[in-house]
Order: sequence, then structure tokens, then C-alpha cells
Amino acid sequence: MSVDSTMPSTVTSAGAAAQNNTSTKSSSSTGIADNFQTFLTLLTTQLQNQNPLDPLDTNQFTQQLVQFAQVEQQLKANDQLSALVALQKTAQSTQALGFVGQTISVDGSTAYFNGAATWNFNAAADCNSVVTISAPNGETAYTGSYALTAGNASFMWDGKGNDGTQWPPGNYKLSITAKDTTGKDVVVTTEVQGVVDSVDMTADPALLSMGGNTYTIDQIKRVIRTTVDTGGGTGTTDS
Repeated sequence: MSVDSTMPSTVTSAGAAAQNNTSTKSSSSTGIADNFQTFLTLLTTQLQNQNPLDPLDTNQFTQQLVQFAQVEQQLKANDQLSALVALQKTAQSTQALGFVGQTISVDGSTAYFNGAATWNFNAAADCNSVVTISAPNGETAYTGSYALTAGNASFMWDGKGNDGTQWPPGNYKLSITAKDTTGKDVVVTTEVQGVVDSVDMTADPALLSMGGNTYTIDQIKRVIRTTVDTGGGTGTTDS
């Protein structure tokens, strides 16, 4: 297990993230809009057969006709907005597919361990920290003390406990407490890092699967790109 004072470089930040390609039908305006011609026919007939001694107020009818037309236009606008929303969901689902195979980081403290698990830290100030990793059953799997500098850092756990025991795959929760040189508590936020292995296109919004856990696009804090150098090693670079 190790703490890297420099977190992997990121190529993009996603707050925003996304959403789903569901089949959305335009709402059907069965009612006022479909009866518009019928309304005009009734209005014309009524005007043609009005009592000469008590004529109808044509200004009032004209005002009603204008109001009716405005309602019809609003219903048509709603249909067009529904179509635009459907197109947006399709675009967001396509965006979600682009994350498959990418290494992402999301807010959280529970990571899936299967050979290795990685968390990212962000310390508000230089501090001494105590990292504790808990197994799915709540038992302490590992604990250790580390010096952190202000800013980002990454922590990778190899699954070995303090006594050398190799823990099995599963969801492990990391907690961290930190204090500065004066003994004051220091805030350290944590993120879970992993590779997106699939996208659930049937969910609304689309769900990214990472280590058996699911996340929406707007939960992504950063995307990390790993490169292979000419010597065969691996690393991270800025885009």
C-alpha cells in the first residue's frame, strides 16, 4: 500500500454530467388542439345564426378565438420541447458510452477491491493522517499513518492487512483522520478511483458501472488517462 503525493493528472472534469437514451414519445395533444377546426365551425355557425334583435358580441368571440389559438400554439411548443429532450437524452447516453474503459474518480469512500483499490485525497493543509480501511463486515482490514501535504494525493491498497493477511475481493470503506502540527483537525476529502467497465443505457439517467458500483455522469470529478511510455512503463499525462 502506498500514498502518492501527486494524484494522477486529469484530462477532464465532469460535473455534469448526463443522462439517458430512453424512448420518449411526444405527448399527444388530444383535446383542445385536435378540436380546433371543430371550434371554428361551431363559432362560424353560431355567428351565422345569431338573433338579429340580439346580435352576439363579435369582439368577445374574436378574443376567445385568439386565446384558443394561443393555447394551441403552446401545446405544439410542448410537443417540440419533448422532442428536444429526447434528442438531448440520446446525446447524453452517447457521451456516457465514451467513459467505458476510462479511469474515473468520483466522490466517495467505498471502493471495490479486487487485486488493488485506489482512493484520492485532498488535504486542506499539511498534516499527519491515520488511514483506516474497513472490510464489508465492518472489521478493520488495515490501518496506517501517513504524512500528507496540502493538495491532492492518491492512496493505493494492495489488499494486505497489518498482519500480512490477504483480504478477499469486496467493497472496502476508507476513513481518514488528520491533524496539523498544532493538533488541529484538518479536513481531508476522499474520492474513489476505478475503471468504468460498462454503461446501463436503460437507466434514466445512464449509469456507469465501476467495480460493481454505479454512478451517474454528474458524479464524476475527474477522468484520468494512463499512457505507456517508450520504455514499456505506465504513467499519467495531461491532455
